[in-house]
Amino acid sequence: MTDTTPVPETPKRRRKVVIVGAGFGGLTVARGLAKADVDVTVLDRHNYHCFQPLLYQVATAELSPADIAWPIRHVLKDQANARVLLGAVTSVDVANRKVVADTVTLPYDELVLATGATHSYFGRDDWAPVAPGMKRIEDATVIRRRLLMAFERAELAADPAERERLLTFAIVGAGPTGVELAGAIVEVAKKVMPADFRLIDPRTAKVILIEAGPRVLPAFPEDLSNYTKTALEKMGVDVRVNTRVTNCDAAGVDLESGRLDAATIVWAAGVVASPAGEWISAERDRAGRVVVGPDLSVPGQPDIFVIGDTAAVMRPNGQPVPGVAPAAKQMGAYVADVIACRAREAVPPPPFAYKHQGDFATIGRKAAVVQLPFMNMRGFAAWLLWCVAHIYFLIGARHRIAVAFKWAWDFATFQRGARLITDQKDQL
Repeated sequence: MTDTTPVPETPKRRRKVVIVGAGFGGLTVARGLAKADVDVTVLDRHNYHCFQPLLYQVATAELSPADIAWPIRHVLKDQANARVLLGAVTSVDVANRKVVADTVTLPYDELVLATGATHSYFGRDDWAPVAPGMKRIEDATVIRRRLLMAFERAELAADPAERERLLTFAIVGAGPTGVELAGAIVEVAKKVMPADFRLIDPRTAKVILIEAGPRVLPAFPEDLSNYTKTALEKMGVDVRVNTRVTNCDAAGVDLESGRLDAATIVWAAGVVASPAGEWISAERDRAGRVVVGPDLSVPGQPDIFVIGDTAAVMRPNGQPVPGVAPAAKQMGAYVADVIACRAREAVPPPPFAYKHQGDFATIGRKAAVVQLPFMNMRGFAAWLLWCVAHIYFLIGARHRIAVAFKWAWDFATFQRGARLITDQKDQL
């Protein structure tokens, strides 16, 4: 007699997806896989996601770090197939499909590297301690501390030359970060600080924006660039284009045209990709970004995806996809779709196609420039659109309401509530 008892099917093993980096791209991948039949692990060296476009407002005491950062675990708390681990990646064992961190080793079926970028000093990393950039919360709080301490020490300085040095702020690089920071520092000095001091006049502070190229905001159309330069100069910013920095030290910067004494230097001149490309021995461009294929995977390594500022993705016109939040989110959503299709053995989506949504830069109160696919904007209307767009990208209604209220209050009163010096170890 034949045994007709059905043989139970072996449960299908769920694919393991490891995402390194919880920036815009990494979080978008994780959330895009919420309904996929996979196990997701998000690994980051920090326990929070930071909204980098507003870091300059933390640096200038407009916002506090808690306004632009959210615990990763909280963001993914309702996603049953996702877990969050804290650790810094040291290498990737490609042959055995394992991610090696200082805290854990994780096997993977698909690996997503969304590790972002850091400051590029063009071979002069020794400038970093005296000219910090702005990529992390820690960077912004260091700059805020130096900015506020400059005014405090100027109040104590008896030597006029030293007082002038303390009230001179040099920003190297006139991209969106440099422009926004320059405008914000001028507003702090001219509108916020004057009533707080008795021996100095903060309105005499000098903010100098240094750009090696021929114009500010070089990625924007020339008319918007010219408008930005004019607007900054009307605010009191000393804009110096076609000016190269040859050295930075604790007392100031050396320019091709001479010496500039400045107690506070901020670096906004360039970025370089994280070392993710080294971990997987992938081809990289001059900025260290990994060259990826049409589906954002690494050529020859289809189980590894690279997105965001870590990836070199070219547009049909031959220009690289910009390192902005919307681009990272688009890449993240695309990779999540690819992985989900693999998990259910479906046809993969067509090659990734970036849709440019526009470029934004605020100059100060009531002024910004916006480049959209169908039009350009400047002035107050552009500033309102900049505010709406940035509030939209914040995570959670509470943060959106809190930031919107703070901006409205500061706009009406010229007050900033985050002017706290939490560590005075920096020497100027």
